[in-house]
Parts: sequence; C-alpha cells; structure tokens
Amino acid sequence: MSAVLDRLRGRLIVSCQANPGSPLRDPHIISRLALAAQQGGAAGLRIQGFEDVLAVRAVTDLPIIGLTKTDRPDTPVYITPTSAEAARLAELGSDIVAFDATLRPRPESVVHLVQTIHAAGALAMADISTLPEAQAAYEAGADIVGTTLAGYTPHSRALTTADWLLMDELREGGLTFIAEGRLNSPQDAARAMRHGAHAVVVGSAITRPDVITTWFAGALRDGS
Repeated sequence: MSAVLDRLRGRLIVSCQANPGSPLRDPHIISRLALAAQQGGAAGLRIQGFEDVLAVRAVTDLPIIGLTKTDRPDTPVYITPTSAEAARLAELGSDIVAFDATLRPRPESVVHLVQTIHAAGALAMADISTLPEAQAAYEAGADIVGTTLAGYTPHSRALTTADWLLMDELREGGLTFIAEGRLNSPQDAARAMRHGAHAVVVGSAITRPDVITTWFAGALRDGS
C-alpha cells in the first residue's frame, strides 16, 4: 500500500466543499475550512474543483483527494468524468484523484481514467455504489474505492443512512475501502471503522453549516 494511504489508515478525512450559491463558495474560505479541519485532527482533505485544490494545496501538506463535479448532458457520471480533469487535479497537487466508477454510461472508461491518474503521479480513488462496482474498479487498477455514491445511483440501495451492508460486503470480500456518505456524527464515523473502513470521509456534518442548520431547523419544525 502507498505511503499516502498509510498516512490515512484509521484516520479522518474532511471534505471541504461548498455548493454554488453558498456564502462559503470561495477558494480562500475553503482553504480556511481545510486549515480548521487540520487543526482539529484531520489526516486528509477531500476538495472539489481546480481553484479550491490550488488554494488548499498552498496552505497545507495534508494528503488531498481532489475531484471535479461536472454536469454533462450525455452521462449521469459527474465526479471527475474525464481524464483531462483527472490529470489537471493531479498537476495542481492532489495526491489522490477521485472519480465516479459506477457502472453507468460514461464518457471515458475507468481503465483509461486510472491510467491517466497514475501517469500524472497520483493515486486513483474509485467512488462506487455497489460491491460489483468496487470489484470492477480494482480490476481496472484503482488504488482505493470509496462508498461515496452508495444510495445515489438507481441500482444501489436507497438509504437515508450510511450503507453499512455495503461496508460489510467490501470487508468480507477483502476489498480495502474508504467510508463516505451520510456519516453525520462521531458515532457514525467510529461505526464505519468497526465495519472495516480504511479511513472515513466526513463532509456536511463538519464543513457545511448551511446544511447542518437545516437539520436543526427541520427537527424543531417537525417537533412543533
């Protein structure tokens, strides 16, 4: 296993992202969120977009999982759908490049994306939603898989929680994985480790106060 993945073993990775329209949608603010996460004990960061990766790389040496989100009319795949985007993320300082490896129509093959990422000097993280997708990603040469897209594809289990069963399937299949998706509390993060995760990614519950506020406001509204 690579030195980067060794650094992340058993540790927390914080996703620092802000959607368009968010008051936090600024590369400088994202870099501050990244530094706050580092100060709190994060061992790695998951960062979306070229400008944000560049801004975060300038202020920290923590491992960065870089990705893009690109809406395309020809495919439902939107996390780093092309090799050009993948290569650019590596050039800007991403140690790991994450991409959608789901079994859906895609502009480029998983094999080609992995080869491009490796040629650019980074590790390839395949975001998957099912066990067969994880198996296919490893066969294509991915270095690690993430449960990022579980529950977000038509063929994966529809859930409002993390996909604990998928984690068990990956562990029992001997597949190393990073847990990500709907892990909204420290208890969830710890539970993911007990289900066999190599590392855990948490985003909204740490770095998106607008989202967290909706949880509390909704709970009060429903309770009243």
